[in-house]
Amino acid sequence: MSRRLISVDRVGIEERAAALGRRSIKHEAKRLGIALATSMIDLTTLEGADTPGKVRHLAAKAVCPDPARPELPSCAAVCVYPALVGVAAEALRGSGVAVASVSTGFPAGQTSLEVKVEETREAVAAGADEIDMVISRDAYLSGDDARVAHEIERVKEACGPAHLKVILETAELPTYAHVRHASQLAIDAGADVIKTSTGKAATGATPGVVLVMLETVRDHAWRTGQLVGVKAAGGVSTTKAALHMLVLVKETLGDEWLTADRFRIGASSLLNDLLMQYAKLDSGHYGRPEDFSKE
Repeated sequence: MSRRLISVDRVGIEERAAALGRRSIKHEAKRLGIALATSMIDLTTLEGADTPGKVRHLAAKAVCPDPARPELPSCAAVCVYPALVGVAAEALRGSGVAVASVSTGFPAGQTSLEVKVEETREAVAAGADEIDMVISRDAYLSGDDARVAHEIERVKEACGPAHLKVILETAELPTYAHVRHASQLAIDAGADVIKTSTGKAATGATPGVVLVMLETVRDHAWRTGQLVGVKAAGGVSTTKAALHMLVLVKETLGDEWLTADRFRIGASSLLNDLLMQYAKLDSGHYGRPEDFSKE
């Protein structure tokens, strides 16, 4: 079956996304925005050199991002490879911070469906509350939408009670029309959240891409009443970029979407910048970089 794409005005999307990024955010609103962005972070470590000690350290930071400022909320989740889910689950038990795990042959997705399903089951059994799966780009780019949808459906079944975030790897999609189409395909196949990127590609959560995905979620909610979340991952590493994302969400979907249940930011380094900017609002100057841990 041939694929039907809904045209997306590239120039219009990028102009609107850029214009929303130029909004002036005053002192108190910036303080609230930093706290909100902190609560939406999936604090992530996805390196071959990850260790149980590193994951425990990251979990402690996710629960209490800055002990000197206890008013700041915990992060939404800690995201790790499947082999470290058990460590994260033990470290986060009772904290309210979720355990997320990449799955399905992350980041390339170049494994069999049976392996993807089993990897998902093992991660959930070890304590994962959320699964981040990447779609088969070879299938999508060759036009095999049925295979993409079937894999999402099977992984969704394997998730059981865990939420499923479906990664589109938008840097590899040719146009915004493909981003919109892949977003809707993932939603229709059972995604609880659609996500921009693995964080391993050259680009990820550009403002234009995130705006297209937010509009797809908005239009789907209007048609069906179903609420689907969005996760911006890949390239959101500064407070300015994070606040830009929150403005995109607010102007596209409204204040009710500004919660960790409906919008996430996948990041490894963003939290440190948020903490530095938050401290500057109190002191008027930046703290020393060595005062903020790198993990």
